[in-house]
Amino acid sequence: MKKEQDKEQQVSSLFIRYKTQLQDSAYVSVDFLVLLVDMIRPKHTNLLYQIDIQFLLDYLHAAPEELECFQFYLKRVLASKDFDQLISDTGIISYADFFYELKKRITERYLPFQPPKSTLQYILNQVFYKPRDADWIATVSQEQVDELFRLCRFETIYDDETGFGMIEILYGLELLVQRITGRAMETDVNKMVPEFQNFDSPFIAIMREFTELNDRILQSDNKFISSDDLSYKQILVLHKQCESYIETAFDNSHRFGISIKVNQSLLRMRQQLERIREILLFLVIDNPEEKKEKTIALAMTLIGYNSRKSNIRKLVGQSTQLLAYEITHHTAQTGEHYITSSRQEYWKMFRSACGGGLIVGVMCIVKLLLGNVHSSEFGHAFLYSVNYAIGFTLIYLFGATLATKQPAMTASALVNAIEQGIAEQGTNKHRYWIFAELFARLFRSQFIAFVGNVLMAFPMSLFLVWVIQQLFQVNIASAKWLHLVNDLNPIKTPLVLHASIAGVFLFLSGIIAGSISNRDKHNSVYYRIQEHPMLKKIFGQAKTNKIASFYEKKWAGIVSNVWFGIFMGSTASIGLFLGLNLDIRHITFASGNLALGLFGHGMELSTDIWVWGILGIGIIGFFNFVVSFSLSLMLAFRSRNLSSKELIKMGKAVWIYFKINPKLFFFPPRKG
Repeated sequence: MKKEQDKEQQVSSLFIRYKTQLQDSAYVSVDFLVLLVDMIRPKHTNLLYQIDIQFLLDYLHAAPEELECFQFYLKRVLASKDFDQLISDTGIISYADFFYELKKRITERYLPFQPPKSTLQYILNQVFYKPRDADWIATVSQEQVDELFRLCRFETIYDDETGFGMIEILYGLELLVQRITGRAMETDVNKMVPEFQNFDSPFIAIMREFTELNDRILQSDNKFISSDDLSYKQILVLHKQCESYIETAFDNSHRFGISIKVNQSLLRMRQQLERIREILLFLVIDNPEEKKEKTIALAMTLIGYNSRKSNIRKLVGQSTQLLAYEITHHTAQTGEHYITSSRQEYWKMFRSACGGGLIVGVMCIVKLLLGNVHSSEFGHAFLYSVNYAIGFTLIYLFGATLATKQPAMTASALVNAIEQGIAEQGTNKHRYWIFAELFARLFRSQFIAFVGNVLMAFPMSLFLVWVIQQLFQVNIASAKWLHLVNDLNPIKTPLVLHASIAGVFLFLSGIIAGSISNRDKHNSVYYRIQEHPMLKKIFGQAKTNKIASFYEKKWAGIVSNVWFGIFMGSTASIGLFLGLNLDIRHITFASGNLALGLFGHGMELSTDIWVWGILGIGIIGFFNFVVSFSLSLMLAFRSRNLSSKELIKMGKAVWIYFKINPKLFFFPPRKG
């Protein structure tokens, strides 16, 4: 009670202080409104509760002279304020360029755009300037809002003799309809929906229908229509067809791929359709009581549009979800080949990993030799990157397996299988059990890949360094043996950090592969190569088809592996330039380096070096796997709009499955 009395006293003091200005017909500043709203606004908008404005209503009832001044002031401030841009622009993506829009919203968050003072948006920017103002305003009871509306003697937008409010609404809607129609006719957007190409565009139809309705409303005495109006009903039908158009375009992204520009264009069109549907309701009045209700609702809606216009989280979420899905869709398809089921596939993975280990053994020797080249840090970064890029690409093209390359690909395959399980069974329990079973298959596939890589990289490196000594009488590892073995010691080096950095790069390489595949699909690169007239003339149709097929199946993987090599080869040099202890540790290379350290010290290593070396290899492999798999799983969940809380339940399911049969996490069942 005392708190309400204090607030009422503050309002009284404010009215007394501004009484002279409120009575002045030339005073149209919003300063008074700003201070009044500050008194109502809750101090902690993150903890919203129902806002009570009864103290303000009680004061206005008790002070008729101040109420009259307040009424006169509000009419001056709000008279003929343009608000069509609040309808057509505010809160809607402005450009097809995502990064430009992101930069624009970040800038406006801290340095808001200020429209002309003749607009309603200027008043809203000054009075309701906090992002969550619309949220606490929505908690005010409808009874108190109605009473405030009555006390202030506001006119409804439908009773205004000038028809200014309805003209603004109609103009804003007209802008939205014309803009969305023009965007829908663009080639990049139109090609996403071939199903609609043989039909009259619903966007052109809705533009024609709205133009007719707009002219009829403006020419009539009543600036509104009823819900039985035929044109209004037709617009609603066409609106649904336009929504279907957008959803079909998004669904077709699997067939045609999608670019950031097209994704943003479709999102903008979707937002404009939502805005049209919301604002159309304010054209309809079926009984006189609705006039006041819809006038208040329009005010609340416009405040909401303006308060949330710089919402960065929503922009990033909407803009990246579909692209993330398309990227992970590619990695899911690729990742399915990395998850073994039968014993035959299990041992096939082992042989493939052994092949990868052989190539890595060669790469370890080449890197050791490149380290002796006299060059700048940039030169070493370039040479190391070339070595890694060539090696990883050869592993990929020869069909061999590099351990830890799997998790970035298989996470999406797991989530994809979970979705299929939901569709088929429809139960959460089945969903978690599917995940546990697949994770066990993934883990044992990764385990045998680790074993194959490590078991082959070690002897291959040892054999090659011995061959070099026999041919040139030089032990190329003798000068660096201590450095090579110390790099595997978690006590002497930040091993976990370096292994985690490699895990991040493994994740990024998967993202790059998916992004390249999606881009090429959207740009029809495969088809363009297949039908290239010069290539067909030189090689013939059959060989051109093979070139196109090779590009479609391998190019994304080649680019991904080249970039992975660049990341791995340049990290240490970048860390040196920045003054940071950055480097990479990969389990397969760690095995080869241990072999080089052994040979460099005359085939003798102390027991503690052996223990720390083997333990270090295990730690490196663990963090390579955990980091790359976790990041990929998070992206896959994000792309499917699944909650991260699901991970906890799935983790429990994996633990239960492990306790039931831990052997399945390392070895395949004897029978399928």
